[in-house]
Amino acid sequence: MPEAEYSDDYIDPRLAIFYDQLNPWGGPSDEFYLDLVMSAGSVLDVGCGTGGLLKRAREAGHQGRLVGLDPAAAMLDQARIRTDVTWMLGDLSSVSFDHEFDLVVMTGHVFQVFLTDDEIVAALGAVRALLASAGRFAFETLNPLLRPWEKWTNSAEVVAADGSVVTASNTSPRLVDRQLVEVVGKFSSPSWDRDVLCPSTLRFVDVSTLDGLVTQAGLVAVERYGTWDRRPFSDAMPEIITIAASAPA
Repeated sequence: MPEAEYSDDYIDPRLAIFYDQLNPWGGPSDEFYLDLVMSAGSVLDVGCGTGGLLKRAREAGHQGRLVGLDPAAAMLDQARIRTDVTWMLGDLSSVSFDHEFDLVVMTGHVFQVFLTDDEIVAALGAVRALLASAGRFAFETLNPLLRPWEKWTNSAEVVAADGSVVTASNTSPRLVDRQLVEVVGKFSSPSWDRDVLCPSTLRFVDVSTLDGLVTQAGLVAVERYGTWDRRPFSDAMPEIITIAASAPA
C-alpha cells in the first residue's frame, strides 16, 4: 500500500460522514446536555459538529432559538439536513453576538483543543460576551489525574456510502508536555489506495489551573461535577464538568 495520507477527520468531507456512526446519540453526556438545552430559551452550541444535540432538542420539542457554530464545513453539511436550526460556519473569534444566549455549550471535549492559557482565556472571554445576564456556559474536560489517553488505543468499523467497510482507530497517544497529548486517528479500508492519518493535540488542564483561567476571563464556576449523573467532582472522577456564569461586577 502507498504511504499514508495526512488529513483532518473533521474538515475532510470523506471522513466527516463517519462522525455520527462513530459517535451515536444516547450516551449519558448527551442526556446531560439535552436537559440543559431544553431548559434554556436560546442556545449556542460551539463546535456543534454534525449538530446532533440541537437536532435532538428540536425533535424533543424545543421552541426557542438554537444556533450551531463549527469551523468545519464538512461537519455542517451533515447538520444542515435539519433546517429549523441556525448553522454557522466559524468559531468564537468570528461571531459577533452580544449577550444573546441563555446557554452556551461546548460538548465532546471540544474545550481541549485550546492548547495555551492565552487561547483558553480568549475563548472563555468570547463566551462571556455571548451570555445573557443570567446565562450559563457548560463544558467538560477529561481529568488528567487519571491519564485517560493511555486507554485510547481502540478501533471501530463504519460503513461508507458505497458499502465499503472502513476501520477507524486511535493510535500512538503520547504525552508530549505536562498537559499536552498527541494522538493519531487512522482511517483505513481494503478498498482504499492508502490509509488516512489525522494527528491532533489536546490539552489536559487540571482543576486549579482551569478555575484560575475561568476567573481571569471574568467567569465563575457555579456548578462542578465529575460524572454525567451529577456526582460532585473529586480527583477520582473521570470528567471535570463545569457550568460557569459571568462573575459579578
